[in-house]
Amino acid sequence: MTTRSAGAIRSNGYESETELTTPRTVFNTATSLDGYIATADHSLDWLLSRESDEAGPMGFPEFLARVGAIVMGANTYQWILDNQGAQPWPYEVPCWVCTHRDFPARTDADIRFTCAEIPELHRTMTDMANGRDLWIVGGGELAGTFADYGLLDEIIVSVAPVTLGAGAPLLPRELELRVTEVAVNGEFACLRYGVVGDHS
Repeated sequence: MTTRSAGAIRSNGYESETELTTPRTVFNTATSLDGYIATADHSLDWLLSRESDEAGPMGFPEFLARVGAIVMGANTYQWILDNQGAQPWPYEVPCWVCTHRDFPARTDADIRFTCAEIPELHRTMTDMANGRDLWIVGGGELAGTFADYGLLDEIIVSVAPVTLGAGAPLLPRELELRVTEVAVNGEFACLRYGVVGDHS
């Protein structure tokens, strides 16, 4: 896991050149102002209508270029299936789906269904990522489980200017964080946090 050095925060959110090349496990997601990543019926309509600049501050393409492996929960995977239609799978790197459900196999992407324990899964993903970051796509409980094992390094949150009142919580855990970057991109307030704790 990442060992963070003391020093000034760089404009890209990393504290040193070393951190630019050290793999991290990152939960990068969008949230409503009141802390929900989806409505109670798993809708993201509140998010998809928002404007942002992919080439702007904390833009997604720059983040994705550092990612070597992806993990998501069953609800996130089901949402992609329900909403992408006939479009190709959006990611090129290996993707693990944590689930006990039965999903049909795909031949157009490297998708692996697993119910392995998180530490075992993390080791496998790290080996496959070849020195690049691990991205926890969703949901909040999955990210929280990585945090329970001390396997979450960073949280990146794009806050949309809307409240939902209820839904899937952003991260249902008590964690100590430190702010490493703040930016505005389109309609979003973008925040990067380092997870404070013993990462061994």
